[in-house]
Amino acid sequence: MTDEDDRRNVRSEAEGAVPEDEQTVTSSDETADDESLDKGKRKKKPGSFWKELPVLIVVAVVLALVIKAFAVQAFYIPSGSMENTLQVGDRVLVNKIVYHTRDIARGDVVVFNGLDSWDPETQVEEPGNPISKALHAVGSAFGVAPNEKDYIKRVIGVPGDHVKCCDAQGRVTVNGVPLDEKSYLFTDPITHEQNKPSNDPFDVTVKPGQLWVMGDHRELSYDSRSHRGDPGGGTIPTDRVIGRAFVIVWPLNRLDTLPIPGTFKQSAFKGTAMALPGTPLALGLAGAFPLTYLLRRRRFK
Repeated sequence: MTDEDDRRNVRSEAEGAVPEDEQTVTSSDETADDESLDKGKRKKKPGSFWKELPVLIVVAVVLALVIKAFAVQAFYIPSGSMENTLQVGDRVLVNKIVYHTRDIARGDVVVFNGLDSWDPETQVEEPGNPISKALHAVGSAFGVAPNEKDYIKRVIGVPGDHVKCCDAQGRVTVNGVPLDEKSYLFTDPITHEQNKPSNDPFDVTVKPGQLWVMGDHRELSYDSRSHRGDPGGGTIPTDRVIGRAFVIVWPLNRLDTLPIPGTFKQSAFKGTAMALPGTPLALGLAGAFPLTYLLRRRRFK
């Protein structure tokens, strides 16, 4: 090969080679397109959030309504009938499942529907227009507005109980067992004078499927004592009980639980509870375990 041929080959290789820096260079048009795409994605994020927000709100409301219907519901306290335990304006949470697993107990603070059985303790002004009615309905459902059909009281007597007032010491008795109610009866914050268990005497035997209930502010509460002339003799049907109030959630400075007072845990009360709605479920569960065990043994023989 001649020197001339070598020069031609070198020149051809030089012309066919692509510089390394040119292989990695991106055109200005492509760069601009990528930047526009990134900006577009960034701009779409706020828009997508606002589009999803109504869906999130609807889902949240639906979940809240489902929980309210079957598990826990908030209630607004409109009157002073349960003072000092509950104050006007308090919000409490009510457990709507508990009485499917156990009986209603003496000392429980319960919310019940008094429609067609008790007159309202507080008169709630009827909303004047459809929007106000809708807002009031929502407020009642979520415990931020009063509902004149619902009451909150303390259970004193369950079905079969003999409830009487008063004994020689002025106490309420249940099946002859005196109640020490000093821990929850209303006490005047100024004079420190406490309500009597009852200013009016009474003597009742609670019928099956009924409850005898009283407010903690005995001088203010319009409770079973005040409804003795009604068909139920002042008692309320167990199937009208919505649930058990178990905690105060608002205002925050009053956050507290609502346990059963110690006086209702006296040993004299043990074994005297009557069968209530929770009992069939408990018996059903108790019977299901041995039946399942027998079926399993038979299957594997």
